[in-house]
Amino acid sequence: MELKDLFYGIQDFFVNVAFAPLDAIRSLQDSSWFAANLLNFVFIIIAACAFTYWCLQLNKFDKDEHHNIHG
Repeated sequence: MELKDLFYGIQDFFVNVAFAPLDAIRSLQDSSWFAANLLNFVFIIIAACAFTYWCLQLNKFDKDEHHNIHG
């Protein structure tokens, strides 16, 4: 087996297996824009929830303890 075959195998895996769901989403774009972008909306919702949680934790930390960095 040559090193070239290894790289062709990696290419074959990603083109035919790993990115197959994304190809299906791309073909869905012609019929429904919302359905094609549903994955993006899910990621935006997850990021918004994580940002909100992070801000609430920062507020809780700031109210609970006041640190003096100078001793």
